[in-house]
Amino acid sequence: MLTSVRTAAILFAAVACAGAQSAPGPAQSMVRIATTAQQPDYATPWNPGGVERGVGSGFVIDGERILTNAHVVSNATFISVVKEGDPTLWPARVLHVAHDCDLALLEVYDKAAFFNGTKALQFGGIPALESTVSVYGYPIGGDRLSVTRGIVSRIDFQPYSHSEVDSHLAIQIDAAINPGNSGGPVLQDGKVVGVAFQGYSGAVAQNVGYMIPVPVIKRFLKDIEDGSYDRYMDLAATYFPLVNPAQRAALGLTEPDNGVLIGSVFDGGSSDGKLQSGDVILSVDGLKVYADGKIDLEGERVEMAEVFERKFKGDKVALEILRNGQKQNVELVLARPWPFDMQARSYDKRPRFVLMGGLLFQPLSRDFLDAKKVSDLRLRYFFDFFVTDNLYREHPEVVVLSEILPDPVNTYFMPFKGGIVESINGRKIRSLQDVAQALDEPGEFHVIELLGEGRPIVLDRSALPEADRRIKERYNVSTDRNL
Repeated sequence: MLTSVRTAAILFAAVACAGAQSAPGPAQSMVRIATTAQQPDYATPWNPGGVERGVGSGFVIDGERILTNAHVVSNATFISVVKEGDPTLWPARVLHVAHDCDLALLEVYDKAAFFNGTKALQFGGIPALESTVSVYGYPIGGDRLSVTRGIVSRIDFQPYSHSEVDSHLAIQIDAAINPGNSGGPVLQDGKVVGVAFQGYSGAVAQNVGYMIPVPVIKRFLKDIEDGSYDRYMDLAATYFPLVNPAQRAALGLTEPDNGVLIGSVFDGGSSDGKLQSGDVILSVDGLKVYADGKIDLEGERVEMAEVFERKFKGDKVALEILRNGQKQNVELVLARPWPFDMQARSYDKRPRFVLMGGLLFQPLSRDFLDAKKVSDLRLRYFFDFFVTDNLYREHPEVVVLSEILPDPVNTYFMPFKGGIVESINGRKIRSLQDVAQALDEPGEFHVIELLGEGRPIVLDRSALPEADRRIKERYNVSTDRNL
């Protein structure tokens, strides 16, 4: 978490460290990261958005690179780093970023000078429950390095608050919560066992922080070895525990504690054409799947999804399944289904939109809903059930008439605000690009059909050039589209 006020109300990105003290150990590896960021404005997407400044933590790893959290450098326009004990500001840039697991790598422009005298930290493993770890970083309250010690209290899958849709392995520690510590290393026996990244605030919990464990960190570093980040893969199917005895008997399961039931399979995902609703997964890569969806992996009982978490785009996974009472072997080739991306927060890009005749068209997204404070049940349904109800089949992008800037050219159209665009000039709208292409076509009128509306919006094309000029001047609009 940056030390600016960029926090969620309950779960926010920042961990740990009160009780600052003189910090021995990794001082030669630590950096304080100062970021200037420009936050996108989804309410008026042509505007550049407000400028915020904040501070986070990071540390040097092999390859003359700095590891930190993605949320520390998200939407950054300028980044500088400071070594412990050296006031010099060193300009840096983002080399790779993974918003789905909240990690980023930075590169300092003047490598030779900056990394002289630094020491790269090495990675350890997963710390044992009830073992002690030390969290290093630059929490609010001072500019010097701080260290806090805590106890490992839980190792489990947890939501990662940065994207708001992804869940990965995380380690809970009993450390106080302070913004600014995000991106700092968590050490045990001199080696990195995690990266501090988020915690609970307020009345929900106290002295509870989370760190990103080494398996997640190493997966990120492995993924970018080819120069790009492919993100996490997914089974792309819903599954449910099988703990009810009658249900297990009806499915023909003879063992008392194995198997999970497939609910639905998403089009175009890893399981499409391989798994079916009603299948029972018995094992994954030879590891028994228990009735609660967990497996035994490296001495820990973890979620079955951990197998998929550690693999990459194009990797294969072997499943043993039960289908219609018969055991079968199935092999999946892993991919990331794109429909999940719509529900994640977006970073490092400008909002996409098309504006014509005062009508503002935007794709439905989490950022859009938050900016507009949308309560419309139809839009909430399309967002919440976009994947599970396969709404993406008809609407790969749900395009919304999000705003109407009043002008004589669009009088009486305000009741249409918030509608989902079904077609323009007879063209089916499946993406924002379709909107732009339809509006660029010749014709006397633009006819816009909204989902569930019996009457269309009609714009006089001949009146639009002058109307667009007025609207841009009146509402200080710099550009009428960003695709």
